[in-house]
Amino acid sequence: MTDIPPDSATLKRVAAAKALEYVEDGMKLGLGTGSTAEAFLEVLAPRVRGGLTITGVATSNRTAEKARALGITIAELDQVGDLDLVVDGADETDGDLNLIKGGGGAHLIEKIVATAAKKMVVIADETKLVKKLGKFPLPVEVVQFGHATTARRVAKAAKALKRDITPVLRQKDGATFITDSGNYIYDCAFGSIANPAKLAIALSVIPGVVEHGLFVGIATTLILARSTGVEVIEKKS
Repeated sequence: MTDIPPDSATLKRVAAAKALEYVEDGMKLGLGTGSTAEAFLEVLAPRVRGGLTITGVATSNRTAEKARALGITIAELDQVGDLDLVVDGADETDGDLNLIKGGGGAHLIEKIVATAAKKMVVIADETKLVKKLGKFPLPVEVVQFGHATTARRVAKAAKALKRDITPVLRQKDGATFITDSGNYIYDCAFGSIANPAKLAIALSVIPGVVEHGLFVGIATTLILARSTGVEVIEKKS
């Protein structure tokens, strides 16, 4: 009989289960957004019901709702202060643990939460690991006022880095997508990003850009579920 390789959902759950090893009783825990992060909530909930005490800080309304439905305590970041750990997924990751996030539109709050934590554990299946970031369009969150003007400035900044892009205003269900923070998102297909840190700075200084989906130097651990097993990659010191 031929072995059937595990599907993406199974791999995400395997990675999520491995991430539980980093969770300790009494932790203040950041909870990411997206299908992989939800897999983590599903494996975390039985531990909570079994007596594990944690306080969760959600990175989106969707995560907060699911966590509460599973019996996980949710608090606001300003109430709990610095976090011990955040567990989240990624749309792309390179070998240096630089990430592209924001496919679900929550990267602004995800970055605020991630940078408030001592450690960021990223859980992903093997398809998310790339040699260079950029195949996945980079989300750039902008304020609604003058958003088209801001998008043109994003394109101009990209051109200065020798990238011709056309920012695409994100749509959902036939309407402009609005983030939990009330902003718009432009998805930008940069292609291969040679220097994520340089691009991150170039985007951050544009007036009207609230946040972008590049997470540079933030993640500390990558748990990568492969069809052959789980690989754990730690941030290089």
